[in-house]
Amino acid sequence: MNPTIQQADRTVGGAAACRVAAGDWRALADEVNEYGCALTQRILTPAECRKLAALYDDTERFRSTVDMARHRFGSGQYRYFGDPLPELVRELRAAFYPHLLPIARDWADKLGRPAPWPDSLEEWIAMCHDAGQTRTSQILLRYGAGDWNALHRDLFGEAVFPLQVVVGLDAAGTDYTGGEFLLVEQRPRAQSRGTAMMLPQGHGLVFTTRDRPVRSQRGWSASPVRHGVSTVRSGSRRTLGLVFHDAT
Repeated sequence: MNPTIQQADRTVGGAAACRVAAGDWRALADEVNEYGCALTQRILTPAECRKLAALYDDTERFRSTVDMARHRFGSGQYRYFGDPLPELVRELRAAFYPHLLPIARDWADKLGRPAPWPDSLEEWIAMCHDAGQTRTSQILLRYGAGDWNALHRDLFGEAVFPLQVVVGLDAAGTDYTGGEFLLVEQRPRAQSRGTAMMLPQGHGLVFTTRDRPVRSQRGWSASPVRHGVSTVRSGSRRTLGLVFHDAT
């Protein structure tokens, strides 16, 4: 690993960051390369999940609220955090970045694309700001019975990091039913492939933001990917979205 990345990893403190660092990142990278997504081990305790979920009602922490039905994005609601980010959100974002960075660079190399992402998250966010993407893109989402999220991509400008993370804050099967995370991949010259996954409380799901490299007869091709959430049948499903590029 690049020494600068190792140093960045050491400077991120906190129990949650240590749990992220303790993951089997070789195996996670293999799974993301194969399927476009991979589930981490538990990175937040139930108490930490409840603490984050409870922030939703503290409206002063957020810069905007989006009603999905109003915008025909599905049904439900989400809020974008404002600055400064809650400490736990900031910690998680910084902890994931150095582990996702090698995957991002590998994908760029396979697809013959530029890899503009520097070793530190702070430098990359500064580059986003220089490109006019100056608003934080970290999201707290809330779904109730009957809510769902249409297939989409979280793109906010030209500066894009190719991976992101969603963290489950409620217990599937106990706090809610339904609400599977959905990933639909448009395969080169083939039918689309779908993945559905329950998101356990306190676990993160790493997934591709826009597209990913897949092997084809001509070498590597970019396979477009969108994600969403199936209909929640009962209860309340809340998640934290960690996006590694800022918004315009």
